[in-house]
Amino acid sequence: MDRKDYKTGDALFSDVLVIGGGNAALCAAISAADAGCNVLMVEHAPKSLRGGNSQHTRNFRCMHEGPKGILAGDYTEEEYFEDLMRVTAGKTDPDLARMTIRGSYDAYDWMTANGVRFQPSLGGTLSLSRTNAFFLGGGKALVNAYYNTAERKGVRIVYDAQAIELDIEAGEFKSAVVLCKGIRHEVHAKRLVVASGGFESNLEWLEEAWGPSARNFLIRGTQFNQGLMIKEFMRHRASIIGEPDQCHAVAIDGRAPKYDGGIVTRLDCVSFGIVVDKYCRRFYDEGEDFWPKRYAIWGRLIAQQPDQVGYVIIDSKAINDFMPSVFPPLEADSVEALATKLKLDPSALNETITAFNAAIGDTPFDKDVLDGCGTTGLDVDKTNWARRIDTPPYYGYTLAPGITFTYMGVKVTEKAQVIFEETGPSNTIFAAGEIMAGNILGQGYLAGFGMAIGTVFGITAGQEAANGIH
Repeated sequence: MDRKDYKTGDALFSDVLVIGGGNAALCAAISAADAGCNVLMVEHAPKSLRGGNSQHTRNFRCMHEGPKGILAGDYTEEEYFEDLMRVTAGKTDPDLARMTIRGSYDAYDWMTANGVRFQPSLGGTLSLSRTNAFFLGGGKALVNAYYNTAERKGVRIVYDAQAIELDIEAGEFKSAVVLCKGIRHEVHAKRLVVASGGFESNLEWLEEAWGPSARNFLIRGTQFNQGLMIKEFMRHRASIIGEPDQCHAVAIDGRAPKYDGGIVTRLDCVSFGIVVDKYCRRFYDEGEDFWPKRYAIWGRLIAQQPDQVGYVIIDSKAINDFMPSVFPPLEADSVEALATKLKLDPSALNETITAFNAAIGDTPFDKDVLDGCGTTGLDVDKTNWARRIDTPPYYGYTLAPGITFTYMGVKVTEKAQVIFEETGPSNTIFAAGEIMAGNILGQGYLAGFGMAIGTVFGITAGQEAANGIH
């Protein structure tokens, strides 16, 4: 670790120490630097893998009362809040949720001012053109823009630097121990912002929460989110919120790598076909709601199936209705031949599809609205976008649970202060991003909302950490 500007004796000093290297950490570091603070940011990953899960994101859910930038129409606070309440089933702190929603409006301009560029929605994402602003170049471009801005504003960034211990007394920060390329350093700061993510890459911890099925999970994001700072907060009796088995988990291609597959491994065709388990049985309504409001339930659903595997089946009518995955689908000229390629029972899959086709009514199909084109009389009916699977070629994907981030973390105030059991809100310790997302996301997910939480609370944490230093 370079000790320039920080060396006093054998310890390192800064006004604000930021632990983490993704969107929330960068927003906090930039905000604190804007307030005139000397900021040190420690990123566990090497420079080539910096940015945490943020490098895999692609959009930001934003409130607006009228057209704003590349966002069309309006997306009011109340509609945004109602969408959140629906997907979380009310498991959210309404005050923190509304703070995030309202803050997303100004955050859009803050992001632009700090180097982020947006682009209009692309084909396959048009349903989000009103609610979500897409990053030009994706999450990697956003992360790079923020790193350039942070460096220009004097933020000191150290890579390959893992925070492993926190010294906290009566709920206030004293110092941290950081391992940098195997060497221990003691870092002192007047304020601490922790934005180091969840524990989704800690496979042992996932297994504690989920049982043996967790061995079959794939991790969509960074391998560096091990949850060590959550463990440290637990050790110091910070107030913990969220359940260890609640997470953002989506259905991804079973051919994805164990780590860092990112958004390109996600499969968005579920709404336009059927999903079956290894016995060729459907188990959930594929057309319950628009995909951006339901895609994050499918990882959990797949995790609950035998062998934690599912299969999505479509035909040629649906192949151009969704953003393609990085992997091409398996293809066949008959249902039975496709089943063989997927290692499924051909007669069982044919029976399921035949019954599904026969149960579809006469309501016209319209992929752009909740069309009510559904089935009747099945054990599991599909409520929208039910279209006969009868036109070859037929296509299939194997589905696996892809964990993005966990929801268990620390309780915070509207000022992003970490709350401790015995002393209440800290005056010197703040949190942003995945490590506190469980305050707002008790379950479920809205596309782009994780970036909204990380951005709004990152900006807030940086500003509040800087308050009173100068």
